[in-house]
Amino acid sequence: MAASVVNAPPAPNLYPPASARNMALLVQLRWTAVFGQLVTIGIAWLLDIALPLAQLIAIPVLLALINLTTMAIAHRRPGYTYIELLGALMLDVMALAWQLYFTGGTTNPFAFLFLLQIAISAILLPPNWSAIVALVTGLTFVVLGQMHKPLPLPAAEIVDPNRLYLVGKAVCFLMIAGLLVFFVVRIDRNRRRSDAALADLRQRAAEEQHIVRMGLLASGAAHELGTPMATMSVLVSDWRRHPVFRKNPGLLEELVDLDTELRRCKSIVTGILMAAGEARGENPLPMMLSDFLGAIASEWIERSNGAVQWINELREDRLIIADTALRQVIGNVIDNALEVSPRFVELRSRMEDDSLVLATLDQGPGFSREMIEAFGSPYSSTKGRAGGGLGLFLVINVIRRLGGKVTVSNLEGGGALVRLSIPLSALTRENEALP
Repeated sequence: MAASVVNAPPAPNLYPPASARNMALLVQLRWTAVFGQLVTIGIAWLLDIALPLAQLIAIPVLLALINLTTMAIAHRRPGYTYIELLGALMLDVMALAWQLYFTGGTTNPFAFLFLLQIAISAILLPPNWSAIVALVTGLTFVVLGQMHKPLPLPAAEIVDPNRLYLVGKAVCFLMIAGLLVFFVVRIDRNRRRSDAALADLRQRAAEEQHIVRMGLLASGAAHELGTPMATMSVLVSDWRRHPVFRKNPGLLEELVDLDTELRRCKSIVTGILMAAGEARGENPLPMMLSDFLGAIASEWIERSNGAVQWINELREDRLIIADTALRQVIGNVIDNALEVSPRFVELRSRMEDDSLVLATLDQGPGFSREMIEAFGSPYSSTKGRAGGGLGLFLVINVIRRLGGKVTVSNLEGGGALVRLSIPLSALTRENEALP
């Protein structure tokens, strides 16, 4: 099935990896700041420290509104640029600077919270961008050392102001340590997920390149085989009319069998060229899903002398495009099952969440643990022969290009289960990827 549109390379992504999850972490950090600032203001009020409450409460209220706005648009944003992440960090720096300006500047032990912003920027941003945060934060710290409103201490603390400072510094240290451990671990987890996703994309690209090479090889072989088979077909046709063969019913019957097999080979070659997109035949015609699966099942029931059984659990029928590649993929799975279980193979079809699910069950030896662990890799086979394992590898890639997935498992009573899940949107007429 041609799937070039479905799997077309995406437009250049302007967003760095995991930027959406990292912005969500910054929102969580800002909520922590809002809660911490309100708690600190409340404690200062209980200690009879005269603070400009209007100016100080305005910042957590503003940060809360910004958080709510960010959360409201988050579901419409696939990510955020470095400029937006930088802006979010600078907003937090300026909010902290505003609070410190009214509470003693750098004499306030919570001024060391600037270090948390620098550490997070060094993780989230490239070096040049994080340097901007460090520079602005450093300049802000210097300015606050010269320009700030003194913190009005209560009469009980004026005698020994260092005691309150040391308590505040201890609280600030514990807060920074806890936030660093919590957020840095989660940011690193996001980075690991992004690296794993990138590795998966690279693996898929390599596998698809492998598929292309095999497709070219199959197409070239089909072209090369076409000419000698056409020659043999002409010769067989001439021999069937020759008097010597017409007088010998046994030889004539063998020529008829040979002609039948040649026609079958030519049909297979034509199918290979159609799958490679090189045949100039008519476009595949729409047909009902149950008819499409029924035709495949009937063919394999006849070829296996009744060993294949089809259990149709489709509760509704859909109009799809009957495509050669999908037919070959399903046939490949059934053929593999028949090799290990020649007397019984069961094909079940049903709908699950707008997806077609095809389950193939057999009574063979099942998959080894090594086979399941290497599932999806080329040349991973249970048949023990060189070059084996490409059939399942091709099945996985074709189904994956349709947006589906393939899973394998062993049955409790013996045998194996291969499960294909294909979104119906990839099979319908509206799908532009279909021919």
